[in-house]
Amino acid sequence: MPPATDAGLARWLAGRAGDLLLRLRAELGHDDPAELRAAGDKRSHHLITAELSRWRPADAVLSEEGTDNPARLSSERVWIVDPLDGTREFGEPGRVDWAVHVALWASGRLAAGAIALPAQYQVYGTDAPPPYPPITDRPMTLAASRSRPPAFLTGLAGALGAELVPMGSAGAKIAAVIDGTVDGYVHAGGQYEWDSAAPVAVALATGLHASRIDGSALEYNRADPRLPDLLVCRKDLAPRLLAALAGVRDEGSDNR
Repeated sequence: MPPATDAGLARWLAGRAGDLLLRLRAELGHDDPAELRAAGDKRSHHLITAELSRWRPADAVLSEEGTDNPARLSSERVWIVDPLDGTREFGEPGRVDWAVHVALWASGRLAAGAIALPAQYQVYGTDAPPPYPPITDRPMTLAASRSRPPAFLTGLAGALGAELVPMGSAGAKIAAVIDGTVDGYVHAGGQYEWDSAAPVAVALATGLHASRIDGSALEYNRADPRLPDLLVCRKDLAPRLLAALAGVRDEGSDNR
Protein backbone atom coordinates (compact mmCIF):
# COMPACT_ATOMS: atom_id res chain seq x y z
CA MET A 1 0.00 0.00 0.00
CA PRO A 2 1.37 3.46 -0.86
CA PRO A 3 1.26 6.33 1.64
CA ALA A 4 -2.11 8.09 1.87
CA THR A 5 -0.79 11.62 1.34
CA ASP A 6 -0.06 13.05 -2.09
CA ALA A 7 3.51 13.90 -1.10
CA GLY A 8 4.06 10.40 0.25
CA LEU A 9 2.61 8.90 -2.91
CA ALA A 10 4.95 11.02 -5.04
CA ARG A 11 7.97 9.73 -3.12
CA TRP A 12 6.70 6.13 -3.29
CA LEU A 13 6.15 6.32 -7.05
CA ALA A 14 9.50 7.95 -7.78
CA GLY A 15 11.30 5.40 -5.62
CA ARG A 16 9.53 2.42 -7.16
CA ALA A 17 10.22 3.65 -10.69
CA GLY A 18 13.84 4.22 -9.76
CA ASP A 19 14.18 0.69 -8.44
CA LEU A 20 12.67 -0.64 -11.66
CA LEU A 21 15.17 1.34 -13.74
CA LEU A 22 18.12 0.04 -11.75
CA ARG A 23 16.90 -3.54 -12.24
CA LEU A 24 16.43 -2.88 -15.94
CA ARG A 25 19.96 -1.55 -16.28
CA ALA A 26 21.30 -4.69 -14.61
CA GLU A 27 19.08 -6.96 -16.72
CA LEU A 28 19.74 -5.47 -20.17
CA GLY A 29 23.24 -4.07 -19.69
CA HIS A 30 24.66 -1.39 -21.97
CA ASP A 31 25.46 -3.38 -25.11
CA ASP A 32 22.49 -1.77 -26.88
CA PRO A 33 22.05 1.71 -25.34
CA ALA A 34 19.11 2.58 -27.60
CA GLU A 35 17.17 -0.50 -26.47
CA LEU A 36 17.97 0.22 -22.82
CA ARG A 37 16.86 3.83 -23.08
CA ALA A 38 13.63 2.99 -24.89
CA ALA A 39 12.79 0.25 -22.38
CA GLY A 40 13.53 2.57 -19.47
CA ASP A 41 11.24 5.31 -20.75
CA LYS A 42 8.42 2.86 -21.51
CA ARG A 43 8.51 0.72 -18.38
CA SER A 44 8.90 3.58 -15.93
CA HIS A 45 6.04 5.47 -17.59
CA HIS A 46 3.81 2.40 -17.42
CA LEU A 47 4.56 1.77 -13.74
CA ILE A 48 3.86 5.35 -12.67
CA THR A 49 0.73 5.86 -14.74
CA ALA A 50 -0.71 2.46 -13.80
CA GLU A 51 -0.28 3.22 -10.09
CA LEU A 52 -1.77 6.71 -10.48
CA SER A 53 -4.74 5.20 -12.28
CA ARG A 54 -5.16 2.79 -9.38
CA TRP A 55 -4.64 5.16 -6.45
CA ARG A 56 -5.72 8.54 -7.90
CA PRO A 57 -8.21 7.55 -10.65
CA ALA A 58 -9.88 10.97 -10.81
CA ASP A 59 -6.63 12.87 -11.37
CA ALA A 60 -5.19 13.88 -14.74
CA VAL A 61 -1.63 13.02 -15.82
CA LEU A 62 0.87 14.87 -18.00
CA SER A 63 3.83 12.60 -18.76
CA GLU A 64 6.70 13.06 -21.17
CA GLU A 65 6.09 9.56 -22.46
CA GLY A 66 2.28 9.76 -22.66
CA THR A 67 -0.25 11.27 -25.02
CA ASP A 68 -1.30 14.71 -23.85
CA ASN A 69 -5.02 14.83 -23.00
CA PRO A 70 -6.42 18.40 -23.14
CA ALA A 71 -8.88 17.40 -20.40
CA ARG A 72 -6.06 18.05 -17.92
CA LEU A 73 -6.53 21.79 -18.46
CA SER A 74 -9.88 21.71 -16.64
CA SER A 75 -8.66 19.38 -13.89
CA GLU A 76 -7.94 20.66 -10.39
CA ARG A 77 -5.31 17.95 -9.92
CA VAL A 78 -2.67 17.05 -12.50
CA TRP A 79 0.31 14.78 -11.95
CA ILE A 80 3.31 15.98 -13.99
CA VAL A 81 5.73 13.13 -14.61
CA ASP A 82 9.07 12.53 -16.24
CA PRO A 83 9.51 8.75 -15.99
CA LEU A 84 13.20 8.98 -16.93
CA ASP A 85 14.90 12.37 -16.85
CA GLY A 86 18.31 12.06 -18.46
CA THR A 87 17.68 9.20 -20.86
CA ARG A 88 21.11 9.75 -22.44
CA GLU A 89 22.87 9.36 -19.10
CA PHE A 90 20.76 6.32 -18.18
CA GLY A 91 22.10 4.54 -21.26
CA GLU A 92 25.77 5.20 -20.41
CA PRO A 93 27.67 2.87 -18.07
CA GLY A 94 28.57 4.39 -14.73
CA ARG A 95 26.51 7.56 -15.05
CA VAL A 96 24.53 8.51 -11.96
CA ASP A 97 23.14 11.90 -13.08
CA TRP A 98 19.66 10.80 -14.20
CA ALA A 99 16.38 10.91 -12.31
CA VAL A 100 12.66 10.17 -11.99
CA HIS A 101 10.23 13.08 -11.49
CA VAL A 102 6.74 12.89 -9.98
CA ALA A 103 4.88 16.11 -9.11
CA LEU A 104 1.30 17.16 -8.39
CA TRP A 105 -0.08 20.51 -9.60
CA ALA A 106 -3.28 21.16 -7.65
CA SER A 107 -5.38 24.30 -7.27
CA GLY A 108 -2.84 26.37 -9.16
CA ARG A 109 0.33 25.38 -7.29
CA LEU A 110 2.90 22.63 -6.94
CA ALA A 111 1.25 20.73 -4.09
CA ALA A 112 3.61 17.75 -3.88
CA GLY A 113 6.66 16.35 -5.58
CA ALA A 114 9.54 13.91 -5.42
CA ILE A 115 12.71 13.38 -7.39
CA ALA A 116 14.50 10.05 -7.29
CA LEU A 117 18.19 9.73 -8.17
CA PRO A 118 18.25 5.94 -8.36
CA ALA A 119 21.93 5.44 -9.16
CA GLN A 120 22.75 7.70 -6.19
CA TYR A 121 20.30 5.81 -3.94
CA GLN A 122 18.58 9.06 -3.05
CA VAL A 123 15.00 10.33 -3.11
CA TYR A 124 14.09 13.93 -2.26
CA GLY A 125 10.45 14.75 -1.57
CA THR A 126 8.17 17.47 -0.28
CA ASP A 127 6.89 15.11 2.42
CA ALA A 128 10.23 15.48 4.25
CA PRO A 129 12.13 18.32 2.57
CA PRO A 130 15.92 18.25 2.81
CA PRO A 131 17.59 20.88 5.01
CA TYR A 132 18.52 24.18 3.41
CA PRO A 133 21.94 23.81 1.76
CA PRO A 134 24.84 25.25 3.76
CA ILE A 135 26.21 28.66 2.83
CA THR A 136 29.92 28.47 1.96
CA ASP A 137 32.66 30.97 1.17
CA ARG A 138 33.60 29.29 -2.12
CA PRO A 139 33.17 31.09 -5.46
CA MET A 140 29.67 30.73 -6.88
CA THR A 141 29.08 27.44 -8.70
CA LEU A 142 26.44 26.84 -11.38
CA ALA A 143 25.31 23.51 -12.81
CA ALA A 144 25.94 23.31 -16.55
CA SER A 145 25.19 20.94 -19.38
CA ARG A 146 27.89 18.42 -20.16
CA SER A 147 26.62 17.83 -23.71
CA ARG A 148 25.81 21.22 -25.29
CA PRO A 149 28.04 24.29 -25.76
CA PRO A 150 26.78 26.64 -23.01
CA ALA A 151 27.43 30.01 -24.71
CA PHE A 152 24.76 31.86 -22.70
CA LEU A 153 25.80 30.27 -19.45
CA THR A 154 29.48 30.96 -20.11
CA GLY A 155 28.69 34.66 -20.45
CA LEU A 156 26.64 34.62 -17.26
CA ALA A 157 29.37 32.82 -15.35
CA GLY A 158 31.91 35.33 -16.58
CA ALA A 159 29.77 38.23 -15.40
CA LEU A 160 29.41 36.63 -11.97
CA GLY A 161 32.89 35.19 -11.56
CA ALA A 162 31.19 31.79 -11.18
CA GLU A 163 32.47 28.29 -11.87
CA LEU A 164 30.49 25.97 -14.16
CA VAL A 165 30.03 22.37 -12.99
CA PRO A 166 29.06 19.98 -15.83
CA MET A 167 26.40 17.36 -15.11
CA GLY A 168 23.63 15.46 -16.86
CA SER A 169 19.86 15.70 -16.55
CA ALA A 170 17.87 18.76 -15.49
CA GLY A 171 16.66 16.89 -12.41
CA ALA A 172 20.21 16.02 -11.41
CA LYS A 173 21.20 19.67 -11.76
CA ILE A 174 18.35 20.91 -9.53
CA ALA A 175 19.06 18.13 -7.04
CA ALA A 176 22.65 19.38 -6.90
CA VAL A 177 21.33 22.81 -5.88
CA ILE A 178 19.06 21.20 -3.29
CA ASP A 179 21.91 19.27 -1.65
CA GLY A 180 24.40 22.14 -1.88
CA THR A 181 26.75 20.59 -4.45
CA VAL A 182 26.27 23.74 -6.54
CA ASP A 183 24.76 27.13 -5.75
CA GLY A 184 22.42 27.49 -8.72
CA TYR A 185 21.05 26.21 -11.99
CA VAL A 186 20.07 28.49 -14.86
CA HIS A 187 18.33 27.13 -17.92
CA ALA A 188 17.39 29.19 -20.96
CA GLY A 189 17.31 26.79 -23.88
CA GLY A 190 13.80 25.35 -23.80
CA GLN A 191 12.41 22.58 -21.62
CA TYR A 192 9.01 21.10 -20.81
CA GLU A 193 7.01 21.15 -17.61
CA TRP A 194 7.94 17.57 -16.72
CA ASP A 195 11.63 18.51 -16.77
CA SER A 196 11.30 20.75 -13.72
CA ALA A 197 7.97 20.38 -11.89
CA ALA A 198 9.06 17.74 -9.37
CA PRO A 199 12.53 19.09 -8.57
CA VAL A 200 11.16 22.64 -8.37
CA ALA A 201 8.50 21.44 -5.91
CA VAL A 202 11.23 20.00 -3.69
CA ALA A 203 13.46 23.05 -4.09
CA LEU A 204 10.63 25.35 -2.99
CA ALA A 205 9.81 23.10 -0.04
CA THR A 206 13.49 23.28 0.96
CA GLY A 207 13.34 27.08 0.96
CA LEU A 208 15.26 27.74 -2.26
CA HIS A 209 14.42 30.30 -4.91
CA ALA A 210 12.79 29.05 -8.12
CA SER A 211 11.45 31.28 -10.90
CA ARG A 212 11.64 32.18 -14.56
CA ILE A 213 14.89 33.97 -15.45
CA ASP A 214 13.05 37.32 -15.39
CA GLY A 215 11.99 36.61 -11.80
CA SER A 216 8.36 35.81 -12.61
CA ALA A 217 6.59 32.80 -11.11
CA LEU A 218 6.79 29.34 -12.64
CA GLU A 219 3.40 28.05 -13.80
CA TYR A 220 2.49 24.52 -14.77
CA ASN A 221 -0.37 22.67 -16.48
CA ARG A 222 -0.46 25.14 -19.34
CA ALA A 223 -1.97 24.34 -22.74
CA ASP A 224 1.54 24.40 -24.20
CA PRO A 225 3.75 22.40 -21.81
CA ARG A 226 6.95 24.03 -23.02
CA LEU A 227 8.72 25.98 -20.28
CA PRO A 228 11.42 28.14 -21.88
CA ASP A 229 13.60 29.10 -18.93
CA LEU A 230 14.26 28.50 -15.27
CA LEU A 231 16.36 29.66 -12.31
CA VAL A 232 16.85 27.62 -9.13
CA CYS A 233 19.31 28.88 -6.54
CA ARG A 234 19.89 29.78 -2.92
CA LYS A 235 17.65 32.68 -1.92
CA ASP A 236 20.56 34.90 -0.92
CA LEU A 237 21.99 34.62 -4.44
CA ALA A 238 18.75 35.23 -6.33
CA PRO A 239 18.99 39.06 -6.54
CA ARG A 240 22.56 38.87 -7.87
CA LEU A 241 21.71 36.14 -10.39
CA LEU A 242 18.56 37.87 -11.61
CA ALA A 243 20.45 41.14 -12.09
CA ALA A 244 23.18 39.39 -14.08
CA LEU A 245 20.58 37.54 -16.13
CA ALA A 246 18.90 40.82 -17.03
CA GLY A 247 22.19 41.90 -18.56
CA VAL A 248 22.96 38.81 -20.62
CA ARG A 249 19.70 37.03 -21.44
CA ASP A 250 19.14 38.97 -24.67
CA GLU A 251 22.39 37.58 -26.08
CA GLY A 252 20.73 34.18 -26.64
CA SER A 253 21.57 30.79 -25.19
CA ASP A 254 21.97 27.15 -25.93
CA ASN A 255 22.51 25.77 -22.43
CA ARG A 256 20.57 22.82 -21.15
